[in-house]
Amino acid sequence: MTDLLTKGCYNLNNIVTNVFSKYVTFRVELRWRVDVLKRTLWQGNLQNHRHLARFGACFGLVLALAGCSATSGLMGQPSEKLAAPTMPVQSSPLAAPQGSLNQLGTGPVRVGLILPLTQAGGPSVVGASLRNAAELAISESGGTDITLLIKDDGSSPQGAAAATQAALNEGAELILGPLIAGDVRASAQVARTAGRPEIAFSTDKTVASQGVYLLSFLVESDVDRVVDYAAAHGKTSFAALIPDNQYGNVAAAEFQERAAARGIRIQTLERYSPATLGSAIEKVAQVKDQINGLFLPEQANAVGNVARLLNQSGVDTRKVQIVGTGLWNDARVMSAPAMQGAWFAAPDNSGFNDFAQRYRARFHADPTRIATLTYDAVTLSAALARTQGAQRFSEAVLTNSAGFNGADGVFRFRPNGMNERGLAVLQISNGSARTISPAPRSFSAQSASR
Repeated sequence: MTDLLTKGCYNLNNIVTNVFSKYVTFRVELRWRVDVLKRTLWQGNLQNHRHLARFGACFGLVLALAGCSATSGLMGQPSEKLAAPTMPVQSSPLAAPQGSLNQLGTGPVRVGLILPLTQAGGPSVVGASLRNAAELAISESGGTDITLLIKDDGSSPQGAAAATQAALNEGAELILGPLIAGDVRASAQVARTAGRPEIAFSTDKTVASQGVYLLSFLVESDVDRVVDYAAAHGKTSFAALIPDNQYGNVAAAEFQERAAARGIRIQTLERYSPATLGSAIEKVAQVKDQINGLFLPEQANAVGNVARLLNQSGVDTRKVQIVGTGLWNDARVMSAPAMQGAWFAAPDNSGFNDFAQRYRARFHADPTRIATLTYDAVTLSAALARTQGAQRFSEAVLTNSAGFNGADGVFRFRPNGMNERGLAVLQISNGSARTISPAPRSFSAQSASR
């Protein structure tokens, strides 16, 4: 899939202006817990405690590392039982931004950040927002663990390869970004040659591989979560109405696979373009008495009209449960009359809302929705640099099964480069979305692979 959720933002002509507001204090706590009786499970928790956070809650990235030990090595058995100290680290308020436009932080570990800061010779609002989020992460972690080398890929594969090489030449041990699939492929080739891992932001799973991890919001995760919830609540006979585009193709493939795994019968699967929508809806209407669920992975600007046409065709969306993906986390969908009662999977909004509040206080602007990707990637990099020694960016550390807790909830990387996220299921009701199944706060200690 070619990053449909992010490319559209590139057409904006304005750039987010960097305005620095007051700087905040913070406290980071790292908790190590060792359990010798259960194959020495190591878990470290890094939490950013902020006095501005809602309800005084913790915000930041929580490390939950399984099978790692700075004392005995990866998967090693420590020679003696270790204590589990709590180590608070305090920072002072920042008097000025730490770094320049192309470098942030002063830490000994160097990390490259490849962003689309420009496009077609002009500034990119998405790139600026991603960079601001990285700056926020550095300011909240103190900036003494890593030095972030920020490089512009010019929104092109050639630029991404050159930017990655430049970061590696300056000593980068880990590459964060790029954003678009083609740019990730070009960047990853350079990073792989140098033997360095990469955490990229593309939503196209075909660019994921061993050593190239995707931190993005993947449609596959949304589909799995909402289908699992539907099956658990008696929705076992479905129709699927699929837009004939790349997003729809990916969503349909995952839906068919997950439905089979959960024992859901698919009575009909109809693909449509704008010209064929009417005939596709007619075919769905023919099986309306045989289904109690309808999968509809349509974009926010179109799904309300599709649902309205379904109602007009005789498909009662009050009886047939419509389910979809995080694309629906949008005010246009919430206000659509025919979408009331629909279910979709998405990250818990509270984490992003807290992040956005701090972002606005610093930059006097709203972040793009994907700005949390760079925030979490930079915070994770700093935490691993602080706690994991020479193994900080190894495969065993990055793919530990306990995962990490970021602004959008828990996530973990699979060895094949894909990710899993802890998602909530929400129901559209009275013009808003309410949580009907909360996002998990942790992963069970099991293999990250399916």
